[in-house]
Amino acid sequence: MSIKVAELTFLEHLSKRYGIPTPRHLPGTAGRAEVKAALEAWGGQGLVKPDVLAGKRGKAGSIMVVRNAQDALRELKRVSGQEVGGKLPRMAYLVEHIPSQLEAYTAITYNTRYLGPSLTVSLKGGIDIEEVAGEDKLTLPVDIYQGLDAYQAGDMLARLGCPQKLISALSRSMISFWDLFISTGMQTAEINPWRVTPGGNPYACDFKAEIDEANYKSKVPGMVFPEYPDNRTELEEEMNAWSAGSHQGQAHVSDLGGKRILPLLFGGGASTIITETLQVAGGSPMFLSDFGGNPPYERMLGTARICFKHRLKAAALLLILGGRANNTYIDVTFQAIADALVGWVEENGPLSIPVVIGRGGPRLVRGLIAMRKALEYLGLPYVIFGPDTPVTVVAEYAARLAAAVAPAEAGQGGSA
Repeated sequence: MSIKVAELTFLEHLSKRYGIPTPRHLPGTAGRAEVKAALEAWGGQGLVKPDVLAGKRGKAGSIMVVRNAQDALRELKRVSGQEVGGKLPRMAYLVEHIPSQLEAYTAITYNTRYLGPSLTVSLKGGIDIEEVAGEDKLTLPVDIYQGLDAYQAGDMLARLGCPQKLISALSRSMISFWDLFISTGMQTAEINPWRVTPGGNPYACDFKAEIDEANYKSKVPGMVFPEYPDNRTELEEEMNAWSAGSHQGQAHVSDLGGKRILPLLFGGGASTIITETLQVAGGSPMFLSDFGGNPPYERMLGTARICFKHRLKAAALLLILGGRANNTYIDVTFQAIADALVGWVEENGPLSIPVVIGRGGPRLVRGLIAMRKALEYLGLPYVIFGPDTPVTVVAEYAARLAAAVAPAEAGQGGSA
């Protein structure tokens, strides 16, 4: 399981602890006098944002510029009740507007290609990283023991064309970002954008992360992660009920609102890395999933049936992917998925989407044979990657294939 961290938690608890410069802020519970004084101190302008566990808040129209206390209080009330990406905010808050001469993007995630964490940097901050051209971003593996140093950060910025006078302060802040990531058990973390003022001072102006709850570092001293309104989808509700019904095997789903790829993922931290890769590559995964723990046949069959019941009809591609298993029997899980897929088609009618598979572990060959028989029986095209292919490579391939299958309207690959 992972703990999602949104910007307000970062502002209130983490940024100061790790020396990351951020804009000043006020919670949505502040009174008129506090809001008025803050806006005057900030130069007469602020931003109202929702504290919500969902991305693309700006595109959803939930980040508003305000210039006086009356507008700020009105927007704080409105935004606090506005759903974003299917999620409800915990509250709204007000942050200082930071003028800038440069915006940068940084993200740190565990990368199976490098067998460790990697840092991605772009000077095209403020937009989705998948929209940034390859020559405008760099990714660097970071040694988990030596960490990130100022020379590495500065060299990446220089290679991207960052003005020399801005490199020193921004690279120091990037090192603080790395310290936050590695000290708290984070699996992924993103600051987008860093806004660098005309005076050369960088500020982290948006933040999101996921922390591995099983990592002892996640127990940050003196900090309790906030609870958010529970507005789970029907898929999440049914999967949670199913998961609670047995301790044999793991069945976890978090709805992401994507439209293209139905992902059946295995492997704990690998699931998060795969999902992040799919999102960055434009794969639009429907949900984050984490199945495993050597589930028996009936357990995996029921899990797959629930996923197919709620999402298969709208999917453009089915992805079955995980790292190399140690204890999970691949033939058992794959036979269950194959039988669930055949059962769905027999009940709902023909299906026409590609299937991408990547897995490793005990009894792999038997599992692949069972899956191949089902896919050929159903007439579905498929691609199988061997256990030595990094899961990020498979995920990137799946994202490109899904985009090719449904380029105009995501999620129209299946039929029933």
